Amino acid sequence: MTQMTNQMRDRDREMVPRILVQAMFALMATSLVLVGLAVWTDRDHVGTRSPAEIVSSVTYVLDGTRDGTVSVVAEDGSVVANSNSEMNGFIGVIWRVLARERMLQNAPENAPVQVVRRLNGQIAILDPATETAIELVGYGPDNVAAFAKLVP
Repeated sequence: MTQMTNQMRDRDREMVPRILVQAMFALMATSLVLVGLAVWTDRDHVGTRSPAEIVSSVTYVLDGTRDGTVSVVAEDGSVVANSNSEMNGFIGVIWRVLARERMLQNAPENAPVQVVRRLNGQIAILDPATETAIELVGYGPDNVAAFAKLVP
C-alpha cells in the first residue's frame, strides 16, 4: 500500500513540470511590465485603425428618462425616433452609456450628440460634451440600423 501511495505522490508532483509553471509566471510578469511601461511612457497605439472621414453628420439630443424611454430630438424640436418603437431599443442602450459618461465627467445631461456616417459606411455617435466616440461596429445589423436611418 505504501508503494502505491509513493507512486501517486510522485505522479502528482510531475503532472505539471515546475519549469512550465515558472515560465508561465515569467511570461505574465513580462507582459505586465511591458504594458505598464507603454502606459507610463504614453506610447502611441500601434496597429489601430484611424477613423474614416465623416461623409454626413446630423446633430440630435437624446432625451431619456430613468424608465428607459429615450426620444431622439432634432434641432428643430421634432421627435425623430423613440426607443420604444420596434427595433429601436439600442437607442436606449447608447443613451445609458452617454448618460453614465456625462455623469462621470460632470457634463450636461441634455447636450447634443452627432450621429455620423463615415466614408467606409460605418455609423458612429460622437459626444462633444465628453469627447466620447462610439463606433457602431460589431453591434449587429438591427442595432446599427436604429442609428443608420437617422443619418442621410
